[in-house]
Amino acid sequence: MSEAKAYAVQSATSEVAPFKISRREPGENDIRIDITHCGICHTDIHQTRNEWGMSNYPMVPGHEIVGKVSQVGAKVKKFKVGDFAGVGCMVDACRKCAACKKGLEQHCEVHTSFTYNNTEQDNVTPTHGGYSSHIVVAEAFALKVAAGLPLERVAPLLCAGITTYSPLKRWDVKKGDRLGVLGLGGLGHMAVKIGAAMGAEVTVLSSSKSKEADAKRLGAHEFALTSAAGATLANRFDLIIDTVSADHDINAALSWVKTRGTVVLVGAPPKPMQVGAFSLVGGSKSLSGSVIGGIQETQDMLDFCAKHKVFSDVEVIPMKDINKAYERMMRNDVRYRFTVDMKTL
Repeated sequence: MSEAKAYAVQSATSEVAPFKISRREPGENDIRIDITHCGICHTDIHQTRNEWGMSNYPMVPGHEIVGKVSQVGAKVKKFKVGDFAGVGCMVDACRKCAACKKGLEQHCEVHTSFTYNNTEQDNVTPTHGGYSSHIVVAEAFALKVAAGLPLERVAPLLCAGITTYSPLKRWDVKKGDRLGVLGLGGLGHMAVKIGAAMGAEVTVLSSSKSKEADAKRLGAHEFALTSAAGATLANRFDLIIDTVSADHDINAALSWVKTRGTVVLVGAPPKPMQVGAFSLVGGSKSLSGSVIGGIQETQDMLDFCAKHKVFSDVEVIPMKDINKAYERMMRNDVRYRFTVDMKTL
């Protein structure tokens, strides 16, 4: 075992504070990554504050991890010491079930080992995330990061990037498609960038007029204020990526997609949504959901973003400012993701 410096929470009401954890020594199929940057996801706040009612403590958050490989096991083939690597929202799965065999490890039918607040495949050993000096992970669940990329801007791709890339690929977004992005935050800004890179005609749908300039800067072709939309958006989009995590009217979004169009939820509002039957049947429309992607799809996303130079807009902070960053995120005071410089740990 090796000791790792970390930041953790001890309860739902405690602040994120210095902590020490033990990491396993790399096995023959493992790599050790010395973490250089870790993005802050809103999930970190949900989990640390037990807002979903399933938190275990002590907890080291962080699932947007990038760094440099410092050790490799004897049978590792994909990485060598000195390579850059990433870890996203999961660190293992059963690898044998139907979902895993389809490359959908995030939906493992046995047990997906999420990067923190979860357990390894033994269902006993707790997983701890990227607010730490290093992590040891099976090479099969590590992602290759090309040299020369801005690592602080790559880190959030491991969650915000794949969460938006996955549905865009699943619905085959391409040149000529009309794509609506509902909400312009950490997820929304990546949906705009990736959708535009895929060739879609992107419109940002927002309740905040102040987001219009940013929407255009990020690559959106149009901006629409949802509070004043009325019937002007009716039957306009082939696909809407709904990134909003606050309560909102999903029936309005369904009215904005074309016949047989789709609204995909990637945000997670806290209360159940009320969906009118005629919002769906009155145009053969679909309401779907999506989370992260599997390992291969996540690698495809990283390669796509590297090729098209699509990276997150970030504010880099030192580790000591993590609690201030959480409070600022609650006020939507960030454009558009925080990344922690782990050298400050």
